Parts: sequence; C-alpha cells; structure tokens
Amino acid sequence: MSDDHTHVQEFFTARAADWDARFPDDGPVYAAAVAELGLRKGDRVLDAGCGTGRALPALRDAVGPSGVVLGADLTPAMLEAAVRAGRDRTGQLLLADVAGLPLRTESLDAVFAAGLIAHLPNPAENLRELARVVRPGGTLALFHPIGRAALAARQGRQVTPDDLRAEANLRPLLSGSGWRMTSYVDEEARFLALAERRP
Repeated sequence: MSDDHTHVQEFFTARAADWDARFPDDGPVYAAAVAELGLRKGDRVLDAGCGTGRALPALRDAVGPSGVVLGADLTPAMLEAAVRAGRDRTGQLLLADVAGLPLRTESLDAVFAAGLIAHLPNPAENLRELARVVRPGGTLALFHPIGRAALAARQGRQVTPDDLRAEANLRPLLSGSGWRMTSYVDEEARFLALAERRP
C-alpha cells in the first residue's frame, strides 16, 4: 500500500466511529444528489469511496430491488461503521481501492462519489478507472454536501485556483479521463458535478 493510501486510511479510520454523528442530517442532501444521476429501476450503480454508506439507501431506492448497489471503500473501519448502521442491507460492500476496482469493464450504469475527488492520489488515472467500469452513456456524480468556499472556510483555508474541483480544472480533468462534464453546481449547501461516459 502506498504512503498516500496509508494516510487516507489513517485519516478515515480515526474518524469512522463518529462520522455519522458529526454529519447527521445529510440524508436528504444525498438523496437529492442521487436523484440527479437519473437512475432507472434495474440499473447497476457504484458508490465509490462509500465511507459509512450514507448514499446507499438513496441509491437502492433509485434502482429498486432488481438493481445492483455496490459500495466500495479503502478503509475497513468505514465499512464496519456502514454495517453497524445496517446499510449493508441496501447494498453490497466491497473493501476495494478505486485505483483498481474488482469489477468488469462497462458493467455499471453509474458511479456516485461523495467527497472522493480530494482524496484521490492520481485523479486522472483514478477517474479513468471509474470510466472503465461504466458503460458508454453512463453517468458519474461527484458530490459534496457543502460547497467549495464553505468547506474551505470550515477548514480554515482559502479556495485556491489550483483546486481540482474548480470548474476550469475539473472539466479538462474529466475530459482527459473518458468523461464529458454535463453540469456543474458549486453553491453554499452542495457541490455537484455530473459527467457522462464518452463512447
């Protein structure tokens, strides 16, 4: 495991136990973001970097009992917290790294990723791997339940021009990784970039 991975794992392991208690009211915001993916009954969807699985119930509602919901995370403690919260009943949990997913090429209709992009060690490469597992025309949602400026303020820092999530940086990053950005919202209460898997 690389140093990057070790740091990400340590960061989230330390926070896993009380993660949901720190952000208790995100359910509706997650559900609203999932709605934008345009999922249909029977679709196959991955929550990449699923953490404690807060998006899984909304994803399950969207694809129905005939759909497939997967949640992949690098940190065992996060997945254990998801199981404690009963979210393994709404989706199948995988201990997996988004850099190398144990999934067939073009086997999914969509990927939902909350707060993931800031933690990717190789964003272009990792987004390419997400593109690999999604069929052409499938969708990617990069979500955060708080906008960039509000998040920076909460962390006591400024938003800088080199922020990956700035539209001017994210659009070409996605474009070079097999995606085409279709919409971009960065407001106080949410960040949501949607992209389509290019043929």
